[in-house]
Amino acid sequence: MNDDLSLLMGTAAILVIAYKAWQIALDAREMANRIARDTCSRAVVQFLDDTVAFAGFRWRRDASGKRRLLRTYTFDYTNDGFVRSQGFVVLAGGRLESVGLAGLPA
Repeated sequence: MNDDLSLLMGTAAILVIAYKAWQIALDAREMANRIARDTCSRAVVQFLDDTVAFAGFRWRRDASGKRRLLRTYTFDYTNDGFVRSQGFVVLAGGRLESVGLAGLPA
């Protein structure tokens, strides 16, 4: 009986951790979508497909030496209605690290 309880508690803990990680990833994606949409709006270009795509992640140390997870998302936009270009959003934890639109003059 004790082994069954331990197994149940361990499984519950793993499920809670997995759910929390999934929720954090969804929140980051939604933040990246808002940033991409706002960036396109300010640049007066059309945000295509109405979503970002996860492009990868990496670890980096911040100024205080703490390791931060950087998530990179890409998105498509057009400034003429014909040619697709790609932009990017990089998030460090819950904060914007960088955003850019390739191919547009600065």
